[in-house]
Amino acid sequence: MKALPAWLAPLAALMLVATFALQVYFFARIALMRVVDPQSTTFQRSEALRLLATHGKILWSQEWRDYERISDHLKRAVIASEDAGFPEHSGVEWDAIERAYERNQRNVQQAEQRAAAAPAAPAARVRLAGGSTITQQLAKNLFLAGERSLARKGQEFILTLMLEALLSKQRILEIYLNNVEWGEGLFGAQAAARHYFHIDASQLTPWQAASLAVMLPAPKRFEKLPHSAYLMGRADTVLARMGAVKLP
Repeated sequence: MKALPAWLAPLAALMLVATFALQVYFFARIALMRVVDPQSTTFQRSEALRLLATHGKILWSQEWRDYERISDHLKRAVIASEDAGFPEHSGVEWDAIERAYERNQRNVQQAEQRAAAAPAAPAARVRLAGGSTITQQLAKNLFLAGERSLARKGQEFILTLMLEALLSKQRILEIYLNNVEWGEGLFGAQAAARHYFHIDASQLTPWQAASLAVMLPAPKRFEKLPHSAYLMGRADTVLARMGAVKLP
């Protein structure tokens, strides 16, 4: 093998130092979240800029609520809908990721077969399934941009492990519920409860909580028809599962 160019070794060392420094920064930020509520996330700030460019003003509705002031029904509903293993797992569910990968492979193969059978037809968009836990979603929203790459996914795993190591499950769920998107410029349980039901987040009923939880995979799309038959059917399923959820 050829020796590396002389200039490459210092550059590689600099990149390693920068990467290590970035992880130290993330570690410190997460450790601080044990006592300080995050004021915003990377995702929220990027959404604010997008909405400013689109509408000429920042659309941002959010009001922090402590864990005890958020309805237990909503906590159970979100866990039942988004991540049933949240109270027990260590942040990453490898089985779920494997199942999502297999589904994605099947979807891609089916799309290729349809394209081969009808080459003149417009290319169909392949919807890829995810396997992210609540902790992974929080890690991504807190710190990472929207692009997809192996490096970004690797950083997401590292952040997920940091969150699980430094914060309690209650604190992770509290931060998630206060920052997750529930519509265009709408963030957190309190803003969602006010917008959709005109009540406080602590007053959500089981049915209202299930209705909010099923919006989370695509809140911008579902907010246009929050009482559609599809969402109501999914809410019924979540409602039936909520009784089995043990809160952290």
